[in-house]
Amino acid sequence: MNHIGPIRPIGLMIALLFSACSSAPPGNSNSNSSVEPTASPSSSASPLSNFEERLQFIRNGQYTYIWVFSRKDGKPLEPADSIFLRANAPQVVDWVTTDDRTKAIAGTNFNLEEGNLELLKKRFVAEDYSNK
Repeated sequence: MNHIGPIRPIGLMIALLFSACSSAPPGNSNSNSSVEPTASPSSSASPLSNFEERLQFIRNGQYTYIWVFSRKDGKPLEPADSIFLRANAPQVVDWVTTDDRTKAIAGTNFNLEEGNLELLKKRFVAEDYSNK
């Protein structure tokens, strides 16, 4: 009768344990597969200027028409200017101004050229940013 001593099964179990631990995990093969980096380097975009931030806010409103108004003399908008803009462009849904108050950005779905745009242009520089 052949008798297997207790050392052989323990040795076999240790050998199996080492071989299992040393192999690659399932699903990972070392054969010519492209390895994707875990963290891709991101290019840091330059921060938006205050004007670009405000313009983006209006663009996010998905308006058909976007107009930028500023005073012809380049000075900041005064309360009277804001009142004039709102009174003569009542179709504008959203108004935002830059921090330095030199530009007012308008978002609307109404074509201001069919409204009082010519009157507004007499007092302000009006720039159409609708498709820019």
